[in-house]
Amino acid sequence: MKPVLLVDDSATMLTSMAGVLTHAGVAVETAANAEQALAKLASSPPLRLMITDYHMPGMNGVELIKAVRKLPAYRFLPILVLTTVSEDSKRTEARAAGATGWLVKPVPSDKILAVLQQVAPA
Repeated sequence: MKPVLLVDDSATMLTSMAGVLTHAGVAVETAANAEQALAKLASSPPLRLMITDYHMPGMNGVELIKAVRKLPAYRFLPILVLTTVSEDSKRTEARAAGATGWLVKPVPSDKILAVLQQVAPA
């Protein structure tokens, strides 16, 4: 089964999201920032989905999405932005960069699983 890559600078958020997904039987990889995520993409098997935070130190989530979309193996990877930001201009920016969807924290675990099935069915 292809894993989901979670990218967030909050260890609490990574643990929480990983717990929800692994409890549902989904394989998970994690990265604490965009740079770690890009390193994992370069060395890991194909992914099912990437979920990234918007605000992170260094490269933010939109910059990460732009970098991922330049990688031939990941041009069509479903990518969700999971963040506290709800501004339409930020959503538009993320969509233009290649984001598949946008979720505003906090997101109930059943909604995360439903969106996963919708954008990246197993």
